Amino acid sequence: MRGATYDGRMAQRDFYIDRLRSVMTVMVILHHTAITYGAPGGWFWTELKPSAAISSLLLTLFVTTNQAYFMGFFFMLAGYFTPASLERKGYWRFVCDRFLRLGLPLLTFGLLLGPLTAAIVTVAEGDGFWPTFVALWQRKQFINGPLWFAQALLIFSLVYCVWRATLGSPLAQSNRAAKPVPAGQWWLLSALAVGVAALAIRQFVPTGENIFGLQLGYFASYIFLFAVGIAAWRYDWLRQLTWKNARTGVIALGIAWPCLLVAVVVAHALAGHVKSNFSGGLSWAAIFYALWEPFVAWGLIAVWLLVFRARMNQPSAFWEWLNRRAYAVYIIHPPVLVGIALLLHGWVAPALIKFGVVGVLASIATWLLADPLVRMPGVRSVV
Repeated sequence: MRGATYDGRMAQRDFYIDRLRSVMTVMVILHHTAITYGAPGGWFWTELKPSAAISSLLLTLFVTTNQAYFMGFFFMLAGYFTPASLERKGYWRFVCDRFLRLGLPLLTFGLLLGPLTAAIVTVAEGDGFWPTFVALWQRKQFINGPLWFAQALLIFSLVYCVWRATLGSPLAQSNRAAKPVPAGQWWLLSALAVGVAALAIRQFVPTGENIFGLQLGYFASYIFLFAVGIAAWRYDWLRQLTWKNARTGVIALGIAWPCLLVAVVVAHALAGHVKSNFSGGLSWAAIFYALWEPFVAWGLIAVWLLVFRARMNQPSAFWEWLNRRAYAVYIIHPPVLVGIALLLHGWVAPALIKFGVVGVLASIATWLLADPLVRMPGVRSVV
């Protein structure tokens, strides 16, 4: 297939990609629900702090695994659709569209939904609702929340435009030509390179620290996967991907992921010591975590792609309904999730039970609330 040009079948819609984005949106909601009930991470409100409890350890494994791949997966899928969008619209329309679809939701969240979510928490804690808004606005505190993704993707899109205009092929002369999926050794080498790059970044910006609202400690994989998405579109890698292609990545996943269990146990045994610091520096934990993430991520992403392409690539009215609302769900889920968690705060139940119940309720409620949003004139052109 090397050098082959695309026929009409290659322009068909890949239903499974839209469904993957919807499923990853649910994973984002569950990720933040897990933080609410004992997993580590930044969120608007937490009912339980991370601890050595079994529930906290299990939720920690869940969010750590998510963090390794799911936002990078979002960037990869976004990168996959970026070249076609740019070539279809041209630079000016593409940039305007990116500011509309990414910049406007970012501003809306930072100025309204973020303060709203913070205010819901302060009301539950016995303080006023409006004073929180006023205080945040007076301090000029911009809360990007999960819309940091829109902020980063906007930056990535603009950088791609600059690269394409200066070093890439002209839009009118661009051709898609299928090339083989990279061999297994490239999966391993790229994982190693991304892990080393992440470790280097974390010497200056550990995970958990924000620079302009972005956790740069995770950006080595985000940048790489966005570029992989662009290449996957250009060379038809998603359609060509097979279990044989992904075998090396899946084996690496099977070997690497269980090691996290050992690392978490050891880290908790060494709690309070520098040796158990996963976020940055050159401790054993920081080196392990930086290298562990991409080896797990490549395999998980391949598994999701292959399973969904095989089983979830047929038209479905229900999935179409879910997919159309997924972006709106991503934007509005924080106040919904926090509100439901606070309403059930007085319910005495095991942490894992509350995680499951609140996560399901928040997912359902957010999709239902997103439904009228995508029907509203003006709003539907953005989300």
